[in-house]
Amino acid sequence: MKLGLHYWNFSTPADPAAIAPTLKETALIAEQSGVHSFTVMDHYFQMEAMAPAGEPMLEGYTTLGYLAALTERMTLGLLVTGVMYRHPGLLAKIVTTLDVLSAGRARLGIGASWYEREQRGLGVPVVPMGERFERLEETLQICLQMWSDDNGPYQGTHYQLAETLNFPPPLGRPRPLIMVGGGGEKKTLRLVAKYADACNIFANNPDEVTAKLDVLRGHCATEGRDYDTILKTAVVTRPALTDPDAWLRDVEAYGRLGITEVMTMPDRHPVEFANGLAKEIIPRLP
Repeated sequence: MKLGLHYWNFSTPADPAAIAPTLKETALIAEQSGVHSFTVMDHYFQMEAMAPAGEPMLEGYTTLGYLAALTERMTLGLLVTGVMYRHPGLLAKIVTTLDVLSAGRARLGIGASWYEREQRGLGVPVVPMGERFERLEETLQICLQMWSDDNGPYQGTHYQLAETLNFPPPLGRPRPLIMVGGGGEKKTLRLVAKYADACNIFANNPDEVTAKLDVLRGHCATEGRDYDTILKTAVVTRPALTDPDAWLRDVEAYGRLGITEVMTMPDRHPVEFANGLAKEIIPRLP
């Protein structure tokens, strides 16, 4: 089982001057201890369900560029890119840049976006959910084209690109991994089956994960996709260090269902959390 660290909170410690050194120390401890992937959020306001909206939040891809210069092995990505926040042609170029500068360690995690307060607050267009999914599908198509040998135009309903030049190409082979995040059964998991290399779902309990993976299997059958070629990843919602034995039992159960990478989120000072993973979790991963 591979482990990912999802760094969602920039408020601990409280001093903004400590954000960068804390992030650096956390990432270095994580990498040295064997963490496989390091992700941050694609938000501009903190999520209100987690903490006040006015708490510190950094732009995601700038943060990943900083981490690319500090680390050597961990894969880097957003969990997940909001489709409305960047034009897809520019998004493909941004992820390509991260991939080149990180020596092929970039992932494109992407989803339909949802946080209307930050969108309205910062002037990002707010469109109906159905249109967001249409834009997500076109964005996936555009990224795949820009990471191919096809430099020609792209004509979609929402996006039109006259030419899809993208040089230098990514270093990752055959291209950056594409992960569609979310457990929506009608649209999100269908897009995983049709376009993505990986899915990412919330792991609240084994029964829920089983149900989501069964839906994905059905979409794969419809799309003519080999279900086993899709990397199954999950955010484990139980805090890892509150009860490591229980967390590891959960992870073992998810592994039996086909999950091969789990992400965990700090619930305390991130440096303390990373050290806890190194001592109490990573040596015991199944």
